[in-house]
Amino acid sequence: MLIVADENIPLLDEFFSAFGEIRRHPGRAIDRAALGEAEVLLVRSVTRVDRALLEGSRVRFVGTCTIGTDHLDLDYFTEAGIAWSSAPGCNARGVVDYVLGSLLALAETRGRRLPELTYGVVGAGQVGGRLVEVLRGLGWDVRVCDPPRQAAEGGDFVDLASILRDCDVISLHTPLDAGTRHLLGAAQLRRLRPGAWLINASRGAVVDNAALKAHLRTGAELEVVLDVWEGEPLVDPELAALCRIATPHIAGYSLDGKLRGTAQIYQAYCRAMGLEERVSLDELLPPAWLGELQLSEEADIGWALATLCRAVYDPRRDDADFRRSLVGDATQRKAAFDALRKHYPQRREIDGLQVRLQGDAPHLAALVAALGCHPR
Repeated sequence: MLIVADENIPLLDEFFSAFGEIRRHPGRAIDRAALGEAEVLLVRSVTRVDRALLEGSRVRFVGTCTIGTDHLDLDYFTEAGIAWSSAPGCNARGVVDYVLGSLLALAETRGRRLPELTYGVVGAGQVGGRLVEVLRGLGWDVRVCDPPRQAAEGGDFVDLASILRDCDVISLHTPLDAGTRHLLGAAQLRRLRPGAWLINASRGAVVDNAALKAHLRTGAELEVVLDVWEGEPLVDPELAALCRIATPHIAGYSLDGKLRGTAQIYQAYCRAMGLEERVSLDELLPPAWLGELQLSEEADIGWALATLCRAVYDPRRDDADFRRSLVGDATQRKAAFDALRKHYPQRREIDGLQVRLQGDAPHLAALVAALGCHPR
């Protein structure tokens, strides 16, 4: 059996080599010719998988090692009898870590205290829901907008207008579909509170990038963090220059998240084919570079939050790398965008960090619990 896969998917051999030959290709280069006689196609978010790619092929299983499925033609899969799976929640923690790191950087820049702000999370699925849990665990004021969940569950949700009007921080975590494309356009951007912070780590087109650039060019009091962009891998360098933090779609690129995504697709393939699972992710995860941190009971809570988060991840490194790549012509910039993702350095997740607390410090114990770290 032939398996065609995006070259950026880790642990392919460990999970899939027993099933057949694996051929790796750059995700944007997977086309009909690359598929050949493949029966299994494994991708990430940069490969559009639809009728044009698959019709007439031998592919009977498609796996995307990502949360999102907007690059998959699911209606065609159903019509053609093609089994498929995504990896829901695989990189959710990595995105939460990215948001926390961005908040810390913005707080330093603007001289704000994070516990005093009001947070609006738009989209409370695997990623947004995890973020809400962490922020509320920290004791912060969080408002949540998720119309599908509100319709299904009721409960304590608010509408988008309330988020824009009342929140100091708006973090976007919606899927991309007809209802969320340009969810924030010119009109919505004008409704943001002066001095607001806007973070988009979902999909680029959830925010109208042209409208955002025009809004920022007016001198609007708005701090922007963008990890996703309309037109990827070609990013507008003028818009990036107007952002406080700009990164190349790597918010969820933790090593744990990427490996978890491969493991979830392996499990889905085994279920679809009626096969026994013989490989476990726990056996393949490498040890973390930082095994443990120790906090004194006298530690300041704000310092402790920043130390724990930045000990594992600080998005300012990725921001610096990305800005250095935004040179040359369009072809060079697109290649640089993909190169940053392909050669992304190892990064772990905060909830894998071991934390030892000295003395009786219930406020620090609550912080450690909220972040999901392992107390010792």
